Amino acid sequence: MPANPARGEASLRVAGETLTLRPSFAALVAAEGELGPLFALVERAAEGRLALTEMVALFWHCLRERPEALTRDAFGEAVVAGGLAIATPALREVLRQVLAGR
Repeated sequence: MPANPARGEASLRVAGETLTLRPSFAALVAAEGELGPLFALVERAAEGRLALTEMVALFWHCLRERPEALTRDAFGEAVVAGGLAIATPALREVLRQVLAGR
């Protein structure tokens, strides 16, 4: 099922597969538990200081469905292989949801 922008979802193409990111409350709580306050994360992103590991962790927690064989390390490698230009629109949408909500 494709991403539903009305639900705040974003699509991310990695390793030849389109995955859906859904920044639900539970996903954002899990991300915040690992990464610290999300507003600080948004500030770092706005300043160009968001670490790749932070972006991958945020995406990982927001994955609506994870392919069974996909590990977090493989996911991170696939995001890097796809390039930041591919990941940036999804990151922008997830961060917009952090700030604006649905």
